[in-house]
Amino acid sequence: MKRIALILLIAIATVGSSSAQEKKEAVHIYNPQANARADIDGAVAKAKKEGKHVFLQIGGNWCGWCIAFHKMVDNTPALKQFINENYEVVLVNYSQENKNEAVLASLNYPQRFGFPVFVILDGNGKLLHTQNSAYLETDETDVNGKKKTGHSVKAVTDFLKNWTAKAVDPETYKQQKVK
Repeated sequence: MKRIALILLIAIATVGSSSAQEKKEAVHIYNPQANARADIDGAVAKAKKEGKHVFLQIGGNWCGWCIAFHKMVDNTPALKQFINENYEVVLVNYSQENKNEAVLASLNYPQRFGFPVFVILDGNGKLLHTQNSAYLETDETDVNGKKKTGHSVKAVTDFLKNWTAKAVDPETYKQQKVK
C-alpha cells in the first residue's frame, strides 16, 4: 500500500512539474524568428524622426527576470507611458534558437552583463549606454518586513530619465543658470 501511495505521489509531482514547465514555455514576449537588425534599424529611423532614443531590452522567453521586467513595465502605467513618450522599444531575443550574435557583437557584447540587459541608442543608432539590469533591482522591504524582489520602478525610471534625448542634449544644460 505504501509503495502504491509513493508511486501515485511521484506521478502527481511529475505531472505538476511538467504542467508548470508547459506554462513557463508558453511565454512569448521575445520572438526568436525576428530580424533584430531590421527591427533596430526601423526603431532608430523612427526615433530620429520623433526626437527619441531607442531602448533595447535584450533577453529571452526562458529568462524569468526578463519576463518579470516586462510585466513590471506593463503593470506600471506611468513607467510604460514614460517609455513610450521617450523611446522606441525593441525586444532583442537571445536564446538557443537565435542568439543574435552579429547584432550583439555590434553592440559591444551586452550579454556579458546577463539578462535582461538594456541598451540605449540615439536617433543615429549610436550606442550611448549599456545597463546591467541587476543594478536596477530592489532591495526594499515592505511594511510587513517582507523582502521585495524584482526591479525597482523608481530605479528603472531614474535610469531611463537619464538617457532620454532631452537629458543628453547639451542645449538642455546651456539654458540652465548657475546660482
